[in-house]
Amino acid sequence: MIRRLLARLDRQVPATTASAHCDGPCGVYDPASARIAAEAAVSMTKKILALEVPDASDKAAYVKYHNTFARYVKIKEEQSHLCKEEILVLWTDFIKPHHVEANPEIHEIFWNAAKLCSTVKVHVSLEAADALMDAMEQIHDLFWNAKNRKVTYYTAS
Repeated sequence: MIRRLLARLDRQVPATTASAHCDGPCGVYDPASARIAAEAAVSMTKKILALEVPDASDKAAYVKYHNTFARYVKIKEEQSHLCKEEILVLWTDFIKPHHVEANPEIHEIFWNAAKLCSTVKVHVSLEAADALMDAMEQIHDLFWNAKNRKVTYYTAS
């Protein structure tokens, strides 16, 4: 009965369609969240590479190693993916034609950074992780220059 009433009400007074230029028209963007995720992926990459494989005969150490390894890989993959999502939001929602006119290389920079996120996710490569951090610095500089603000790039670790 309630469903029929709500359906009738919806037909008589339909909801207004809303639209926005992006997912959330707040206008608040910052590449810091992408940098933090990239930095976490770098940290996990370093930790994975530093793990010492124990002797297989030491069952407790072997189980502990695999548990730690799996956790590090999971975090690295999650943070790489989060970084990619944050980069894509900046690229698709913040970047406008006038930004591209001022920086013709902007699409390539964002595209390469997103591809690096995938590389860091799939591989255990410190070189790729460091390249992602370099790309994050480029995005940081492009972003804040587009806003005519001088914001110092820094890392948390």
